[in-house]
Amino acid sequence: MEAIVYEEFGGPEVLRHATGVAVPEPGPGEVRVKVAAVGVNPVDWKRRYGWVEEFYPTTFPAVPGLEFAGTVDALGAGVTDLAVGDEVLGWTKTGSYAEYAIAGTVAPKPAELSWEAAASLPVAGETAQRVLDLIGVREGETLFLHGAAGVVGSVAVQLAVAAGITVVGSASESNHAYLRELGAIPVAYGDGLAERVRAAAPGGVDAVFDAAGHGVLPVAIELLGGEGTARKERIATIAATDAAEHGIAFSGVTGAPDAVRAALTAQARQAVEGTLAVRLADTLPLKEAARAQELSESGHVRGKLVLVP
Repeated sequence: MEAIVYEEFGGPEVLRHATGVAVPEPGPGEVRVKVAAVGVNPVDWKRRYGWVEEFYPTTFPAVPGLEFAGTVDALGAGVTDLAVGDEVLGWTKTGSYAEYAIAGTVAPKPAELSWEAAASLPVAGETAQRVLDLIGVREGETLFLHGAAGVVGSVAVQLAVAAGITVVGSASESNHAYLRELGAIPVAYGDGLAERVRAAAPGGVDAVFDAAGHGVLPVAIELLGGEGTARKERIATIAATDAAEHGIAFSGVTGAPDAVRAALTAQARQAVEGTLAVRLADTLPLKEAARAQELSESGHVRGKLVLVP
């Protein structure tokens, strides 16, 4: 089959487009999926560099990618809740930058949802909901979301606003109108961020979700009461690798499969209904995976990058 493979850590040049890769076989309780679309995420290139081995250990040769949308192609022993031909979206155990992948946790893909939109949901939706749950933000509270216009951030904004939470979101000024459309109060990045957040939320901030990193954790701690605060448990990051040095939770591991499947099913339905959306930046052929990861790593992409085998 066609797949993207890498055999050592490094830059995008280690990614190789291969056409003779063995098609994986599903084991007991597993299904194989013919991949129709692949979501590209920052964690893909962070894994390629070897930066997140603690959460995603690598065995070489490796196929990148966590999320996909596609059609069930083969069933492993004991699978009774899925059938060949079912359209699904979800997570893979073998890497999604390929024509075929062994599925991990999957949810049904609504017929009305495009392949590209479906492949954009699993990582962003699961991550956003997991972190919102971790910091315990509730209806009537105020959340500061750093990196609110990114893919994970924008999904988190929508989920939080729908739950009755006031969201103050940081983003470049070119994305402020977009955040207002999602229901957030935008503030600009850079020096003076804490003061701008306080001005946008004069009643104070109850929790902080860092989706962008770039040294924002001291600001988050300041907003919740300073270094000695007992409220650090209400701050979480998915981007700052020095989180432990600040006593902040780094959230990088998916939740229980049943909960992930239920949330993804609900989010796919919301996407069809128009109450949850992931902005699509571009769709590229699978063989341009290195280019897609370069674009993702640049930090200048507005929306989701999708690969199509």
